[in-house]
Amino acid sequence: MSGMTKKPPSRRHDDVFPEVQDLDKVAITVLSHKLLKQLLRENPELDEIMRNSSNEIEALYGVKNWITPILETSPAAVKFYKSDKHDRKTFESLSWRDYAAIRLLDYVDNAGRSFEDLNLRGQIAVSNPIKMIWLAAKYGTGGAKPYFFEDTLHLFRQLRGENDRTKVSYEQFEKWMNRWPTGLDPRIEKLREENKERILKIIIDHIDTGKISSSRFRFDEGMSGADKYSTALKWWDDYRFHLNFAVRSPETLNEMLGHSLDPDTMKLLYSARKAGIPFFVNPYYLSLLHVRAPYFAIGADLAIRDYVIYSKSLIEEFGHIVAWEKEDQVEPGKPNAAGWLLPTRDNLHRRYPDVAILIPDTVGRACGGLCASCQRMYDFQRGHLNFDLDKLRPGETWAQKLDRLMEYFENDSQLRDILITGGDGLMSSDSSLKKILNAILEMAIRKTEANKSRKDGEKYAEISRVRIGTRLPVYIPQRITGDIVRILADFKTRATGAGIRQFVIQTHFISPMEVTPEARDGVKKLISAGWTVTNQHVLTAASSRRGHTAKLRKALNEIGVLCYYTFTVKGYMENQRNFSTNARAVQEQLEEKIFGTIPEKYHGRMRQFPLEAESMVENIQELAQSADVPFLATDRNVLNLPGVGKSLTFRVIGVTRYGRRILEFDHDPTRVHSPIINKMGKVVIIESKSISEYLNQLQQMGEDPEEYESIWGYSLGETEPRAPIYEYPGYDFEVTKQITNLSIA
Repeated sequence: MSGMTKKPPSRRHDDVFPEVQDLDKVAITVLSHKLLKQLLRENPELDEIMRNSSNEIEALYGVKNWITPILETSPAAVKFYKSDKHDRKTFESLSWRDYAAIRLLDYVDNAGRSFEDLNLRGQIAVSNPIKMIWLAAKYGTGGAKPYFFEDTLHLFRQLRGENDRTKVSYEQFEKWMNRWPTGLDPRIEKLREENKERILKIIIDHIDTGKISSSRFRFDEGMSGADKYSTALKWWDDYRFHLNFAVRSPETLNEMLGHSLDPDTMKLLYSARKAGIPFFVNPYYLSLLHVRAPYFAIGADLAIRDYVIYSKSLIEEFGHIVAWEKEDQVEPGKPNAAGWLLPTRDNLHRRYPDVAILIPDTVGRACGGLCASCQRMYDFQRGHLNFDLDKLRPGETWAQKLDRLMEYFENDSQLRDILITGGDGLMSSDSSLKKILNAILEMAIRKTEANKSRKDGEKYAEISRVRIGTRLPVYIPQRITGDIVRILADFKTRATGAGIRQFVIQTHFISPMEVTPEARDGVKKLISAGWTVTNQHVLTAASSRRGHTAKLRKALNEIGVLCYYTFTVKGYMENQRNFSTNARAVQEQLEEKIFGTIPEKYHGRMRQFPLEAESMVENIQELAQSADVPFLATDRNVLNLPGVGKSLTFRVIGVTRYGRRILEFDHDPTRVHSPIINKMGKVVIIESKSISEYLNQLQQMGEDPEEYESIWGYSLGETEPRAPIYEYPGYDFEVTKQITNLSIA
């Protein structure tokens, strides 16, 4: 084939890594032997190559010459394989066999490459799957585990056409969705009322015995038990109650859950406390967990439970966690990993030219709870983040620092989008939030005024979008008060007059069981303020079960929330339990989420949604009916790369001895990045669990692995285009091409 060399790949010097050579001499297990024999029996061509190769280079050469003609039968596969840049259309035209051929040739092309495996605290991993097969076939060594051979068996079955892509019928899809109740199911509501009653009675007892106390929440002397309970019921509607009485110990957690945690779980929680991992679970969110599993919702709360109960892998890694977000490591005056110069160490995060993340020096630096797979667990590890809310209140210098941050935004040539988060953007007090929003508005007005004296083509981007990142509609929906609504509505009115066009609350539901009457009412209030509410879902193992994410999309749409992103879990071995493989993200995207795809003829209508935010529920319902879809698939499946930006454009270029896939990511071609991506190149990620381990974990959750059978074949990904509803509004002038606040060596 033209342009494809048949020369054997160059030999790498494995002697640089003597520990790798030692592993090459390790005998494979009995089960690995059985799987190897099956692999070679099913693939006589591979068996012949391995038997006739006197070294791994000849084995690589043989596989290359065998697979290349297979690839050449598909022009689309050749284009995808050879091109550094490709498009969604080419990706979607690939056959199932094309996936396998591309993956095998990528194995050959990347043979011998070494990578730092941060899942193993920086050990060097050398990828050479063909060599591992050859060592196993020739000498019974190489140390490859059964998970490696299971992945390889499925790869060659895919190549032979025996394994095919799942064609999911709508009937099957509906059955999967219907497995999962929402928090609006009357039966679930009844269970939560029982939980609420139990938790309140425990809190009352703790107050009476002096175990806990509060100057705000206390009983008058001589109150009867009934009066105390009636008073506590009113407290439940006050968000400060939930922050004040958040659970901070394993013992109290178990007591609040009716002593339903088993001894092994308690042992883990004690270990977590000893390791220094904080506990902070508020009473409302705790009431969402099952104490007794109802027959109609067995396992439905697992996604929530896995956010509250810490895993063995997190506990073992705490103290050794490496920051995933390299661009969030800031030293003022020096460029971050994305090349941006930032004025303070902890208040601004930045990846893209058009967006900046603002983290205030307020209680907004904290959260309403600690998610077990939190991307900021590194900061909790080093003590930078905590739940000592009093110490996080604004200091005297915050007002001055806020002025300096606004000056930075004002003088930035490309910035048009500010995301206030933390922590949590709504954890700030009403007065603090109001000051931040007012500062942003005044800065935006100054920026617009300054543009009047600049020529077309030299004008700076003006602020067109303001966002608040918060999980409080999920964690403590009681925080969405009338005062908050008035602050948000007033800001929108004034900011619209100043030219800001988009106002977004970004929240973080992970389960349809979190869509409760309280959450629904909180979202309704936010929408009434004229803000668009969007969701960023994290595809944890429990939430990745068939139909679960689709049901969440549907439940969120019904209360007026648009889905914005579906994220692969970030982090290394500390998040191994909650990690769902990227193959599952692609499978979910192409086999389930596809039922919510919005035809292009409705895109113009969708663009109007943010301008009619108060009518979001009705608009979503009308569009879903017109397009005949169960939900609006307006989110994109992505991974936040540990360098800069989000993407799901990847290829599996290798696999470790333990069957963990090695993915090479390219950057999202659909949006503007920092120019540093031209220097940093592609990003390699070694996943923290194999496909086998993931499927085994699902089976332990009661899932049928056969329903996920096509997952083995998803070894390629291509980032979806951004839904038109999330596009920035245009300017009536040309923005300068000059990029300020950037330094790239």
